[in-house]
Amino acid sequence: MADSGFNGRREDEPLLRGESTYIDGLDVPELAGAAQAVFVRSAEAHARLASVEVTEAREADGVIAVYLGLEVNGWPFPPRLPSMNRDLWRPLMAYDTVRFVGEPIALVIAETRAAAVDAAEGVIVDYEPLTPVVDLDASLAGETLLHPHAGTNVALAWELDPVPDEVWDGCDVTVEFDLAHPRLGPHPIEPLAGASSWGDDGRCTAWVCSQRPAGAKHVIETLLGLEPGTVRAISPDVGGGFGAKGGWGCYPEDVAIAWAARELGRPIRWAQTRSEASLAMGHGRASRHRIRIGGNRDGTIVAYSVDALQDSGAYPAMGTNVTTNLRNSGTGVYDIAHAALRGTSVVTNTTPTVAFRGAGRPEAACSIERAVDRFARAIGRDPLEVRFANLVQADRFPYRSAVGATYDSGNYPEALREAAAIADYQGLRAEQAERRAAGDRDVLLGIGVSCTTEVTGGGEGERATAHLAADGTVDVVVGTSPHGQGHETTFAPVVAAQLGIDVERITISHDDTDRSPIGGGTIGSRSAQLGGAAAHGAALDLVAAARERAAELLEADPDDVTLDTGRGLFHVVGTPARSLGWADLGELSVDHHFRSEGGAGSFSFGACVAAVEVDTATGEVQVRRLVSVDDAGVILQPVLAHGQVHGGLALAVGAALYEEMFYDDEGIPMTVGLADYLLPSAAEMPFFECDETVTPSPLNPLGVKGIGESGTVVATPAIHSAVLDALQPYGVEHLDLPLTPEKIWRSLHADTAVSRYRRRPGA
Repeated sequence: MADSGFNGRREDEPLLRGESTYIDGLDVPELAGAAQAVFVRSAEAHARLASVEVTEAREADGVIAVYLGLEVNGWPFPPRLPSMNRDLWRPLMAYDTVRFVGEPIALVIAETRAAAVDAAEGVIVDYEPLTPVVDLDASLAGETLLHPHAGTNVALAWELDPVPDEVWDGCDVTVEFDLAHPRLGPHPIEPLAGASSWGDDGRCTAWVCSQRPAGAKHVIETLLGLEPGTVRAISPDVGGGFGAKGGWGCYPEDVAIAWAARELGRPIRWAQTRSEASLAMGHGRASRHRIRIGGNRDGTIVAYSVDALQDSGAYPAMGTNVTTNLRNSGTGVYDIAHAALRGTSVVTNTTPTVAFRGAGRPEAACSIERAVDRFARAIGRDPLEVRFANLVQADRFPYRSAVGATYDSGNYPEALREAAAIADYQGLRAEQAERRAAGDRDVLLGIGVSCTTEVTGGGEGERATAHLAADGTVDVVVGTSPHGQGHETTFAPVVAAQLGIDVERITISHDDTDRSPIGGGTIGSRSAQLGGAAAHGAALDLVAAARERAAELLEADPDDVTLDTGRGLFHVVGTPARSLGWADLGELSVDHHFRSEGGAGSFSFGACVAAVEVDTATGEVQVRRLVSVDDAGVILQPVLAHGQVHGGLALAVGAALYEEMFYDDEGIPMTVGLADYLLPSAAEMPFFECDETVTPSPLNPLGVKGIGESGTVVATPAIHSAVLDALQPYGVEHLDLPLTPEKIWRSLHADTAVSRYRRRPGA
């Protein structure tokens, strides 16, 4: 009988044995004798380039060439989406003005990396400082323009109709506050790297550290004015991406390297250092939300609004667009009758922002969840009780929210009930009450709860090609490009179940645009529901083509031929004795394009309860319990799904308590490298308690939804709320993330907090 089950992750063994191939370790004939490239990067946030002296660098030992911005003959990077301000383009390398610390100024190419590094130190840059713009309000005011030719610092702006004044006036209670979402660094284990080689046939092979090799192919061809098909982009093993390697699919450095390799007629490699990655790889989050929520004292939420101001960094990239996810999940899991949203993205003299894991969904979740907590506190009700009173009920799906999003399926009360039960929410509240009544000031217990939804997948869909070889093996080529997600492990059983053959006889190929020239990549929690559905559709199409071939060989009508998936054999209905196996059919190939109706995305959801303890002497936070219940529809591979959740929860702990890419007022980054940027280790992580509910999506044949970002979306607001709940006796209304020990200690020892605590009975 055919085995289509799970027999362990296919990807694990080469990774664990050190047999995987990353770009810096490529050993292929095309890169024989490759030169090494190093970029000279700006040390100023905003300045004119008075001069860039490269004579010493060009004369240094081992140097092949040194190029400046105007010498690189390529079109600039346009903003990522047509909705963005098209005047805010980015040059491949700065040539008259630098706009963030880390922007490339010169490209040094030498025989060895050491020689390139030494020569780069000989490049002398004379800066004429300009006024740096780091503050979002200052950028919006536009007194200093980063791109004077554009006449504005606004990169993107959109607005929904406001909530009528009479709705707000009719609310018993309204709460207004600001919430800052700090700038975060994705910090994948592998910084950016690349290589380019041109063949005698005039084609370029570009190895890119990318979540989206098809995007890299398109960008390099377009910006260098090449005919489609000139570039072959390959992504070997990629050490993490988290959105920083998505977007266009490559960075300006990749285009410059491809140009230089053609110019010099020899292959070139390049690789970032860790500190370079901190400066020049895209950052995430970096926004401020002005929030208003209103409702009645019976607990009903009536109205909600968010005015989001997003930091694009120096040039618009995918981070410019993340405010639009407010339109997908701005009102969260709540049945709110009236809602209004506005998003404005502005440029600043900082590293451009990208669609970092969650891409606006964690920000939307943190804002609505904090708003619900603030509303619950204002009316004197338990935050869990208020949530249950306002959740969209299971019989309302598909549900259209007040901001125009359509949620495909869900059962929010079930997930929240399960999370509260596993965590023993009532028991935690009882313990908290006892400790407060006893006057425990040393260690404060806080409980936070959240229930969130997020859009996943959607858009242009995905393609898959299934090839049947003469020996009966099948290769399925997909356009999604994994970097740890386990596509081979996940997709092969999906295909095997349709073909009726052993999963070991199926291979899943990806990451090479000569085989898969079109693909949206592995971003936005889309791979299983789009790439998996495309592989599923390709398998069905292959069965249909195989039935036609079998009918010819069996001299029967195709409608009379059936596939016995238990044995992997084709036969005429009613006469199974005469059968043909896959190896009897010869070679076949089919293509399949899957796209959900209207390009709609599915909505994953989940609930989380966090219990924290805050040491009042130091401000240190310990996450005592972190319970999450996720619903990503049908789970194809539980081990992989749980791994994704754990990774997302780990990021939530870091985002809530430790991480921030910090700039001073001059635009100088102060958290360069992992010595300064507080990336948590396993020692800072709690034991994750995870469970799931299953609500299939009607938008794809597998019933799956995305799960790659759910842990980050649901747990960040829960931890935030838990810490502020712990600080409630001190009268601390709000602290922005990250909730560092210093920030908490200062809030606890502020005069108002101390006096409030002393006024408490028994204090």
